[in-house]
Amino acid sequence: MKLVSKDNFLLRCCAALLLFGQVWLHILQGKTYYRKVLEHMVKVGPGSLSPVLLVSGFAGMIFTIQTARELVQFGAASAVGGAFALAFCRELAPILTASIIAGQVGSAFAAELGAMRVTEQIDALYMLKTDPIDYLVLPRVIACTLMMPIMMIFAIITGIFGGVFAAAQFYQVLPEVFLESVRTFLEPSDLLTILLKGFIFGILVAVNGCSWGLTTIGGAKEVGESATIAVVTTWVSIFITDFILALVLFEGPAF
Repeated sequence: MKLVSKDNFLLRCCAALLLFGQVWLHILQGKTYYRKVLEHMVKVGPGSLSPVLLVSGFAGMIFTIQTARELVQFGAASAVGGAFALAFCRELAPILTASIIAGQVGSAFAAELGAMRVTEQIDALYMLKTDPIDYLVLPRVIACTLMMPIMMIFAIITGIFGGVFAAAQFYQVLPEVFLESVRTFLEPSDLLTILLKGFIFGILVAVNGCSWGLTTIGGAKEVGESATIAVVTTWVSIFITDFILALVLFEGPAF
């Protein structure tokens, strides 16, 4: 059976759900290798900071250029920052950050654990009476969960600076006007929502990457396929989760 066949894909998705439950169980039991957590926090945080900041800065400028062009025509230049706050800060920045980290860190998790699986290093851990979930999975999940919200905050700050620059240079919107509009529209509850998304997206990135790595069967080719499918699966799960969160957090009274 091919690795990416329909049945195998569904089975491995179910394995990811099972791994998610096992992670929570092990967290409650307090089994954590804290040195490994710090090591992976460096990979998720400083190791991914440059692409996150670069993409967020240009995304902020692009978004501002597109929205400001329309709002200025209607004499609503003072609302440019508000539109930026509602769309970029709430949705675009968290999704972009999670997608970048999924591509850089999630794929690395899948490739690393997949290589360990096909070279029987996972079996060696069992022989040493070391649970792979405690030693390999849990540190990665904790690191992603802790660092993802922080990375999103950096992405939002960089995006705001990009928006301020674009608004001032191309549409003569003063930075004070832009930032005051952002402050008016962006409520404290929105910041809590962003942190919640970071927490959830961090879990999705780590669990998907680790699960697809641990369920790899074959050789080097299958390791590469697992890393690729792990990223795609993570992206899909991030968008689905973000859609559900948007319905629950922002459209709840409509139900």
